[in-house]
Amino acid sequence: MKVLVTGAAGQIGSELIQALRDRYGNQNVVASDINREAGEKLSGSGPFEYGDCTRYEVMKEIIQNHGITTIYHLAAILSAVAENNPQLAWNVNINGLYVMLELAREFNSSLFTPSSIGAFGPTTPRNSTPQDTIQRPTSMYGVTKVSGELLCDYYYQKFGVDTRGVRYPGIISNVTLPGGGTTDYAVEIYYEAIRNKTYTCFLKEDSYLDMMYMPDALNAAILLMETDSKKLKHRNAFNVTAMSFSPKEISREIQKHIPEFKIKYHIDPIRQGIADSWPKSMDDSAARMEWGWSPYYDLEKMTQDMIAVLKKRFQSS
Repeated sequence: MKVLVTGAAGQIGSELIQALRDRYGNQNVVASDINREAGEKLSGSGPFEYGDCTRYEVMKEIIQNHGITTIYHLAAILSAVAENNPQLAWNVNINGLYVMLELAREFNSSLFTPSSIGAFGPTTPRNSTPQDTIQRPTSMYGVTKVSGELLCDYYYQKFGVDTRGVRYPGIISNVTLPGGGTTDYAVEIYYEAIRNKTYTCFLKEDSYLDMMYMPDALNAAILLMETDSKKLKHRNAFNVTAMSFSPKEISREIQKHIPEFKIKYHIDPIRQGIADSWPKSMDDSAARMEWGWSPYYDLEKMTQDMIAVLKKRFQSS
């Protein structure tokens, strides 16, 4: 197996790369990103290639040179950034995906691409959101995610491309800071709790959103790609989730470890509007039944691990 990860310097990619290299061997997993500086860090444990996913010939050369058989296409513009620059979001999220799908078709490669809770909208049931339900997002990010789901379905049905994907909730990492998403607060709050004992949140205290700790997010991607294709009914947009909480609840969990921690609120109307259109919780029974999905971390376990890891890191820096 030869694997390519686009957007490898991003929040998910930077950790997925190492997980894949540990699993398949360093030289069998190629990291690709438009950020050359970040890519140099990834090249320490395996091959790195500069690659703009919207440029067909550039990505084709990478796939040819390395004999790529599996693609994890993670390059994307996230929700808050996408709303400020919708043209860029469409170009990267849709035109970039189209390029990678065409190359997967040409070279008979399987392709994983993540969708998101952003693919849902205000008319979607917000509690225990079904696997198959109405999707009418009101953000550019959401529009690109729904379009991407449909495009991947089309390439599977029309050309037989082995496309797969999940709808990720907000992802929380102790390694990489997020890059412009609506759920960013759930990462930032841990860093600020340890460094400054206070955090100013851009969402309302009772804004419930689906979340997942990064180790579970990585496991979901790898497990889905290793599943026998014959078992899959929903190929490109499996709901996956691990926990649902509000800023108020996560702050209370942090206070069990850091009693002096305080949270304040300064609402960002753009991100609050996006959050209010997203599910509070998702039904992931299809993923559980079709490929054995099951998360390990809940809010309590995640908070224990986040605080332990970050305290150790800050003390040694």
